[in-house]
Amino acid sequence: MTELFIEGGRALLGHEIHETTLRIAGREIVAVGTDNSHSSPGFDAGGLLVLPGIVDLHGDAFERQMMPRPGVDFPIDVALIDSDRQAVNNGITTVYHATTWSWEPGLRSADNARKLLEAIEQMRPQLAADTRFHLRQEAYNLDAESEIIDWLGQGRVDLFAFNDHMDSTVASLAKPLKRSRMVERTGLTNEAFDRLVESVVCRGQDVPASISRLAQAARAANVRMLSHDDASPAMRQAFRAQGVAIAEFPVNEETAREAAAADMIAKGLCSVLASDYYYPAPLLAAFRLAADGVLPLAAAWQLISSSPARAAGLADRGMLAAGQRADIILVDDTVPLRPRVVAVIAAGRLVHMTEANRLVRSSVAPRKAVAAA
Repeated sequence: MTELFIEGGRALLGHEIHETTLRIAGREIVAVGTDNSHSSPGFDAGGLLVLPGIVDLHGDAFERQMMPRPGVDFPIDVALIDSDRQAVNNGITTVYHATTWSWEPGLRSADNARKLLEAIEQMRPQLAADTRFHLRQEAYNLDAESEIIDWLGQGRVDLFAFNDHMDSTVASLAKPLKRSRMVERTGLTNEAFDRLVESVVCRGQDVPASISRLAQAARAANVRMLSHDDASPAMRQAFRAQGVAIAEFPVNEETAREAAAADMIAKGLCSVLASDYYYPAPLLAAFRLAADGVLPLAAAWQLISSSPARAAGLADRGMLAAGQRADIILVDDTVPLRPRVVAVIAAGRLVHMTEANRLVRSSVAPRKAVAAA
């Protein structure tokens, strides 16, 4: 079993930051505060913050690696490997690839959803981050219902979201720039896209029953569910009644108040931050919140570590404690608002490092856990 010590860093332990030592064995943190001498490899974290790895529940930046511009496609395996490197280098150790399965052809088609799921399943062992499948079902994508129910029952879906962009799609038809982006993504002509939208909109009466059946299947499979862009408290209440506990991007404060359990961040209306389309965002956001005095760093970090872990039902990560999965990042916070990830450990493996001189064979001087300013 591989053993590694992280020594001398300012570690986030619960709600406080302490200078201490972490001992890792295999995939887990096995001790906090150990200061005995040893001959195992160590990482000198002096001057660095030692933080739980980031848990990113919604990231679709991988789409840009698959299709960096309309009509230019790269193999999914190449896109996933590149996305994995980007995520890990920004401190993300658990990543949910938010995969939209829409009624559209092209990037968000059935064929792409199937290929992406298969690629994630096959490539997980070679990816550094714990890579999971977050399926985002467009509500009008009715023909996919039976296949998605099968995927849920087979345990192939890690998070399941309900999206409904039909109103905004119809509204965007009259806006040249937005229309152009949508049409380019599908590879259709303008006329073909209009005909497709018209045919899909006509099936609106079948959408509520489909959502109900899919929610029932997800509950039976114990898959956590999200609703996307909730527009009103009533909409949030209706989804909650079907077991959809996570409100993803509520569109106004009134709805956010209905969605949140505590008192948007300064008002206590946000419990989880996600990268969406930019992997550096969570790391930068936590430090920005602390610098602006919105939240202490320890509380800001919970928004991207322990809180998303709990929301996804992952009890083994998000904190630095004995028995937790060894997902750890070491950050140089010397330059205000520009945190630099020096090293990343994912499931006990050192997967990213920029300062090799910090690796040492024997322990540094024994330290006791002391509160860090």
